[in-house]
Amino acid sequence: MQRAAAIIGSAIFLVIAPGTLAVYVPWYLTHWHFAPPLFPIARVLGTALIVAGLPILLDSFARFALQGLGTPAPVMPPKRLVVTGFYRYVRNPIYVAVTALIAGQGLLFGSVTVLGYGAIVWAGFFLVVVAQEEPALGEQFGDEYKRYRANVRRWLPRITPWRG
Repeated sequence: MQRAAAIIGSAIFLVIAPGTLAVYVPWYLTHWHFAPPLFPIARVLGTALIVAGLPILLDSFARFALQGLGTPAPVMPPKRLVVTGFYRYVRNPIYVAVTALIAGQGLLFGSVTVLGYGAIVWAGFFLVVVAQEEPALGEQFGDEYKRYRANVRRWLPRITPWRG
């Protein structure tokens, strides 16, 4: 039952939070209308960011439910620290993926507004992670999180996966 609740909760939170930030708002700002590209390979780079970001986001949400037995939402946090999948490369793959999806759409649709919005969203993520999430994870998971934090960077992915 706990796993089922985690799956349902994660799915709902996926639609509400990343769905709003990375789908609805960019759509609202651009109506997915192609403006002239910002630079010659902007659309290619934007497409690459979207193609890379979406599976990272979905995999990371699934790991919260299936391995962490919780959700990324603070109302139902994971019971176990998730350090597999993309979490072996970067501590915040959901935030990295959402930022990539937003930036990708800004580049794809030629929207400086969406790129600026993406920078604001990332700054919000940074503040939440530093002020709230990292201290809470340190309290909840103690030395396990301390060791993970010492080996896996917050935003820039490792080249090789951390094996813990």
